[in-house]
Formats: sequence, C-alpha cells, structure tokens
Amino acid sequence: MSADEQKQVVSAFWVALGVSALAAWPIYRMLLALRSRQAVSEFAPETHQLKQGTPTMGGLIVLTGFPAGILLMAPSLPLVLLVVGFGVIGFLDDFVVPRLKVGSRGLGWKPKLLLQVFVATGALWLDPRFSDPLWLASGGFVILFFSNAYNFSDGLDGLAGTLGVMLCLGLGVVAAMAGVPSVAIASVALIGGLIPFLILNAPPARLFMGDVGSLPIGAAIGFMVFELARSPSMIPSLAVLSGILLVELIPVPLQIFWVKVFKKRLFSYTPIHHAFEKKGWPESRVVWTFGLVQFVLAAGAVSLAWLGGGAR
Repeated sequence: MSADEQKQVVSAFWVALGVSALAAWPIYRMLLALRSRQAVSEFAPETHQLKQGTPTMGGLIVLTGFPAGILLMAPSLPLVLLVVGFGVIGFLDDFVVPRLKVGSRGLGWKPKLLLQVFVATGALWLDPRFSDPLWLASGGFVILFFSNAYNFSDGLDGLAGTLGVMLCLGLGVVAAMAGVPSVAIASVALIGGLIPFLILNAPPARLFMGDVGSLPIGAAIGFMVFELARSPSMIPSLAVLSGILLVELIPVPLQIFWVKVFKKRLFSYTPIHHAFEKKGWPESRVVWTFGLVQFVLAAGAVSLAWLGGGAR
C-alpha cells in the first residue's frame, strides 16, 4: 500500500475508536432507560440464567464508530448500507418484535433469513463488481454465513468482541499484504469500534451486543472476506482465518437435523462454546481459549498469505 493508504488505515482506527468511545456511555444509559433487557434462552446453560435482564443492543456502540471510520477514510456505500440494513434487522429482533409480540424473543428464523437475503443482495448489487447474478449469489451466501456465525458467537461475556478484534486484525494484515486498502481500512475501523464495547462487555458484562450488533458486524466481515476472495490465492488464508466461525455455525443446523431425524443430540450443546461450558469449563476459560485460537488462526492466515505470494 502507498504511504497515503497507510495513513488512511491508521486514521480509520482512531476515528472509529474515538467516535465509539464518545458514544459508549450515552448509549449504555439510553439502553438502561429503554429497558432493553437480555432474554436468556431456556435452552442456554443454567449459569446463563444469571444474565437475565442485562441490557442488550450494546452493538450500537460499534455501529457509531465503525461506519464513521469507513465514511471518512474510504467511503463504501454498499458496505455502509449493508451494515445499516443488518443493523435494522437486528433492531427488529432485539427490540421491536419482543414488544409487539409478548413472550417472543424476536424474529422467527424464516423472516430473519429472508430479510438478510434481501439486504445482502441489495447491497452487493449496488457494487458494480458484484452485480453479476453469480457474484450476487456467492457473495450473498458468504455474507449470510458470516453474519449468522458471528451472531452465534455472541453468547459469553467478551467472546464476540474478542473474536471480532482478532479476526479483523488478521483480515486487515492480509488485506494490506494483498494490496486491498479498502478492506484494511474497514478492518481496523471495526477493531476501533469494538474496543469501547468490549470495555462494557468484559466479565461480568454490563451489556450485551445483541443482534443489532452481531448481525451487521458479521455481515461486514463477510463482505470484506468476499472482496478478498475474488483473488483465488487468498482463499486458503481466509478459510484458516474463519475457522472459529466455521465451528460456531456448522454444528447448529447439524444439531437441529439430528434431533429431528434421530431424536437425540449430536453435540452436547450448540453453539459449540456452550459445549465446553457443559464440560465444566469456566466461562472465562472458554473466552480466553477461543480468543487465543482465533489469534493463532489469524497468524496462520497471515503466514499463508505471505507464503502464497499475497504480499505486494
């Protein structure tokens, strides 16, 4: 990357961090005033019942700084619209539907998925590089995969935020090596936006990310991964980088299928981080382990990119 592009990367991080830091406390107080409370699933491990009532939608903190860093340093209308659109879906799921439908925990999976398909394909269609039907379909699949996988990782104090920082760190370095400054800028902007949220989400969490944060953050990561994956030499690195999200998402539909067909569980718990809790691991140990594994995967992805000639 050129010297100017490197300056944009650094500036994007500080802009996103500054805006999110300024917004963090007012958003936290607003969520308390709105009584936006976490509704813990009856299927979650028993220890999670203590989290009942913790404020949710803390992802709004990230969604203030992240788009600011992108718009000021590397304006990308499709990416911003993708983040806003998935944020709206998350808001409907976290706040609107539970208040309109008493006893509901949010949108059903079918309307949620349909809305995600609509937003993802619409945002990709606005980008001339991806307007071809084949690119739309493959890009939409990648975005939906990462959005829902990241959403599943939002289950323990500090887990989703830590994974997001480590994943985007690797993604940003790989993008810089590959000479794709737009992805490098967006990656570090997302890291900057996540840090203030993590301070409030550190155990014991004072607020949770909610779908309003996890869905658009995952969608943004998916968009960036897809942008890099246009170069086939990047695919092995991106596959390694995505390892944790792969093991978070894939067991969930397998578990549902197994229960419906064979009337028993294939895994002790899904998403998979809960399975470690059921084995007796403290929540902090699960978060630390997943975070460290994601760091190693990021380092592996960077190494593969370098060995594969991804550096320019």
